[in-house]
Amino acid sequence: MSDLIATKRSDLLAPYLKLDQGSKVQAEYIWIDGEGGLRCKTMTLDKAPTSVADLKEWNFDGSSTGQAPGDNSDVFLRPCAIFKDPFRGGPNILVLCECYDNDGTPNKSNYRAQCKKVMDSAKEHEPWFGLEQEYTLFDADGQVFGWPKMGFPGPQGPYYCGVGAGRVFARDFIEAHYRACLYAGVNISGINAEVMPSQWEFQVGPCEGIEMGDHLWMARFLLVRIGEEWGIKPSLHPKPLKGDWNGAGCHSNYSTAAMRTPGKGMAAIEDAIKKLEKKHLEHIAVYGEDNDQRLTGKHETASMTTFSAGVANRGASIRIPRHVGAQGYGYLEDRRPASNVDPYRVTSILVETTLLSN
Repeated sequence: MSDLIATKRSDLLAPYLKLDQGSKVQAEYIWIDGEGGLRCKTMTLDKAPTSVADLKEWNFDGSSTGQAPGDNSDVFLRPCAIFKDPFRGGPNILVLCECYDNDGTPNKSNYRAQCKKVMDSAKEHEPWFGLEQEYTLFDADGQVFGWPKMGFPGPQGPYYCGVGAGRVFARDFIEAHYRACLYAGVNISGINAEVMPSQWEFQVGPCEGIEMGDHLWMARFLLVRIGEEWGIKPSLHPKPLKGDWNGAGCHSNYSTAAMRTPGKGMAAIEDAIKKLEKKHLEHIAVYGEDNDQRLTGKHETASMTTFSAGVANRGASIRIPRHVGAQGYGYLEDRRPASNVDPYRVTSILVETTLLSN
């Protein structure tokens, strides 16, 4: 039996969304749970906030989200970023929150707190990021969306950046997500169909410091939330299908002010790569769950156990884009992170390794 059913009745909901809500504002508080998933609940505000400082701290039952024991279950939500709400429209907002235990320390699921400290320490270096989020769409029957029910589509080749029936699946869903991100204020910079059919990618950035994690998590929330209405389940698993199919990553583009400086940038990039090589296994440890199924040295990936780097090499751990190599400054692309990586963890460790360690 299908466990994923689209239940939204737009025709019934529409007249209610047109009703005047007065000066009240609906604030959707959103947080990351104990399994790296997303949760949310709504608070009514008396008026629109002018900043995060105007928002109340809230709490929830952490024993129901894998974040606290039943006998001490309160976990506190501290707002950290505001976005416009594309579902309710009007003055209503989405509020990204950090989770804190009742002793005032960050919850075990809260990687943002440490990331913020790292970014503040490296602020003078102006770390910029751009993350490429790959994901796979599944239908209500738990099968890859649009695939034949009793078989497989043709082999990979025509699907990447494809156009046309049989090559592209769920473009309406993808366009809805893209527009929702733009409306919300997420710094989404593009989309494309990926190598495996019904696998897509969106890019977020460039963002500086802590904003990278905030914007990617909000883009993920919008993706999953829109999936409710289509009856589609986006998967961030790095190898959703075994066999001769591409996995899904979250390629992480990274630069500092030094890397972006003409005449000096390439030296800074090469220095960063040397430091990344020394900490390869430490990075792999925080680059996502089940990444060993993806980083096999096949399907445009590097080996999980061996570090490599090269210009325009999509089979390397670190790729220097061709135009960066030619002009001598710019950024590097870390191709190791899995699609399910926590963006706070990947951005934090990139900065720690290249700027804050000896």
